[in-house]
Amino acid sequence: MNEIRSKRGGLHRSVRWLAIALLLVSPAASRSAEGAADTGRYATLIELNGPIGPAMSRYVEQSLEDARNQSSPIVILQMDTPGGLDTSMRDIIRAILASPVPVVAYVAPSGARAASAGTYILYASHLAAMAPATNLGAATPISIGGEPSMPPAVPAVNPGGDKQQKGAQEIAPGTAEERKAVNDAVAYIRSLAQLRSRNAVWAESAVRGAASLSSSDALEEHVVDIVAKDVPDLLRQLNGRKVRAADRDIVLDTQALAVKSVVPGWRTRVLLILTHPTIAYGLLLIGIYGLLLEGYNPGAVLPGVVGALSLLLGLYGLQLLAVNYAGLALMALGVGLIVTEFFMPAFGSLGVGGLAAFVIGSIILFDNHASGLRVALPLIVGIAVAGGLVIAAIGWLALRARRRPLSVGVETMIGASVEAVNDCQDRCVVRYGGELWNARTSIPLRAGQRARIVKVAQMTLWVEPQQD
Repeated sequence: MNEIRSKRGGLHRSVRWLAIALLLVSPAASRSAEGAADTGRYATLIELNGPIGPAMSRYVEQSLEDARNQSSPIVILQMDTPGGLDTSMRDIIRAILASPVPVVAYVAPSGARAASAGTYILYASHLAAMAPATNLGAATPISIGGEPSMPPAVPAVNPGGDKQQKGAQEIAPGTAEERKAVNDAVAYIRSLAQLRSRNAVWAESAVRGAASLSSSDALEEHVVDIVAKDVPDLLRQLNGRKVRAADRDIVLDTQALAVKSVVPGWRTRVLLILTHPTIAYGLLLIGIYGLLLEGYNPGAVLPGVVGALSLLLGLYGLQLLAVNYAGLALMALGVGLIVTEFFMPAFGSLGVGGLAAFVIGSIILFDNHASGLRVALPLIVGIAVAGGLVIAAIGWLALRARRRPLSVGVETMIGASVEAVNDCQDRCVVRYGGELWNARTSIPLRAGQRARIVKVAQMTLWVEPQQD
């Protein structure tokens, strides 16, 4: 028995010492793991999905700065974008050009695109890659005021007698302003192509003729460096490649490199929400109608507070976005006409005109379709239908009110019955609705006799005897 107790005691002591050792080793192992993470042995993955706007550019710039501070060996900028605002695109490109960490633009997953502004960002990156079944191009600048009217496309003739690039067509801008914008964009993308030793001729055709390429054609035309099916395949093909970043040559070591995705911070997420065209449009509507309800019901407070807050947030989102001010003016005119219909019903003419102006303004508010920034059409249709129903209800109520018998005014007194207070020949006093009125009659009346009002003039009732 003593031996058994001794063995049990030894076992318990062994377990205690093992637990103590694990407790001591665990923090050390944790610190070791944290130290390994701090060494930057992971690839930073930034996902650029959707239209490129101020919030997206801020997110990419901050992520590149964090990758530099954490000594990340490489940044993968995974793109699926229809394009976006020129100013935001240039902010991202400036951050990429200044980054000491090599940036790999990767158009993925399959089915993604890097159109318009995305093409410029791809050309600015240190290395460019695409997944199968992706495309890039269509980089012709489009003014915010609407798509420029251009003559029909003609086959492109490249300067210097080079062969025509795939998908290339040249569209000659019509106005001096359009030519200026296109030439500026051409010079910009050619400078990026020369910096990264990419196909500058095709880059120019993508701007002048809105040319596009698939992933395999882009690899063949020396527009991209790699076609990779996914991120692990991309890292495998990147291993050993030599790039130049921040005036120094870097040989990439991506073997067995982990991938860390960068999640936008709360401020960036809020900005992404506010600068979404549909959200900004909805906040604008809530603000307008909230203030209208507060005006109709002074002292309600809640509609006014919600309306003012929503209107300010909506205007902030519109200020960050590039809106068509003609569309904004049409929306304001439409709201004004609809409100006027409430106060002076014009059988729907003001309301219908206001609704038409509001819908047209909503459609062209973000009419730069190349940037992908526009209000969802179902929302505009829903607002138009709701506004049409309200205007129809107002017209019906106005028509019903016109058909209803008069209930106030001297016109309602015609034909009413009165009672003579005393005998009279021409002038007398009659009782009407508990009130005494001066009256005139062409037929003598006796006291208490009933009479009928035939006219009201200058606070005097003209009456005649009422037949039994």
